[in-house]
Amino acid sequence: MINIITTNKVRIGIIGSGGIAQAHARSYMQMPEVEIIAVADVIQGKAAEFIERLGLTDAKAFDSHLELLELDLDGVSVCTPNVAHHRTSVDALNAGKHVLVEKPLAVTLEQGVEMVQAGKKADKILTVGFQPRYDPNMQAVKQIVQSGQLGNVYYVQTGGGRRRGMPGGTFINKELAGAGAMADIGCYSLDLALNALGYPKPLSVSAFTSNHFGTSPTYHPQAERFEVEDFGVALVRLEGGKVLNFKISWAMHMDSLGPTLFLGTDAGLKLTPAGSGPWSGVWDGGIGSITLFHDIQGHHTESPIPVQQHNLNIFYEKVRDFVVAIKEGKSAPIPGEEILINQAIIDGILRSSELGREVEIEIPEV
Repeated sequence: MINIITTNKVRIGIIGSGGIAQAHARSYMQMPEVEIIAVADVIQGKAAEFIERLGLTDAKAFDSHLELLELDLDGVSVCTPNVAHHRTSVDALNAGKHVLVEKPLAVTLEQGVEMVQAGKKADKILTVGFQPRYDPNMQAVKQIVQSGQLGNVYYVQTGGGRRRGMPGGTFINKELAGAGAMADIGCYSLDLALNALGYPKPLSVSAFTSNHFGTSPTYHPQAERFEVEDFGVALVRLEGGKVLNFKISWAMHMDSLGPTLFLGTDAGLKLTPAGSGPWSGVWDGGIGSITLFHDIQGHHTESPIPVQQHNLNIFYEKVRDFVVAIKEGKSAPIPGEEILINQAIIDGILRSSELGREVEIEIPEV
């Protein structure tokens, strides 16, 4: 049983001190019941600079996350490069701390399994930072799919593409990132579809990936260091006789890879992402339109669903939900067990692409 926090302050540590760590810190700083106790970063002096820049005068700086974990903390935000998500999260859980880890869960499926097992053994929260879950329109889509309005959903198409959205640095290094566009923005699209369906287990995947743009000096300034995929497409068979058509791209000579579709025996649902320009088309930016397609006595009809306008800071909401779960002894808001399925699909896509054939997806019992 997860313990309920009865003291006045929830004591938080932050591991990593980059841009995403700053977003976490600023969210925590808006909560009077939260105290940021410490920040750790493996690069000497970075944690101290971070603390000074954000005015966290009472926080301690460490060059090792293990030293940070020796403190009396309730929870930690893991905001490191992908390669360090596994080790820092497992160490934090083993030290008895609740964990909010940024996406993706890990670099490999095996690492993700170990993280989930560590959370269960410690009876601590392991939650993953998918802030689009807090978009009211994402929640509306899940409600429509789960309500049965579509009948039996047998096909889902999801994914998205940026025309010119290739990052650099740790994102393009295979050892550090594990995957490219699949893990960076593809995980959002997978979560949109799988969460709406109730996270069915994947059975097999046939996939193709490429990196024509990332490895070309014409399109990327770090082409000689580019090791991951910038495009991928996959057909994923899911339990229950469902199939998922997944596609993602960091760069392409096209404006869009198309909408997200849910095809059911009674109706269909089409979603288009919000925004426009070279960075639009992925689901970390929200939903632009929702349309229900159905037929009544053979006459095709469309029913646009009003997209909710809101002023929510969904990034803040995910951090807030973590704090509430700690304080009230609730379970993980976005459980690692669910996102392990997301990780398994990405792992299967990369294996299938490398082998040039369909592969089975097996998720170990946790």
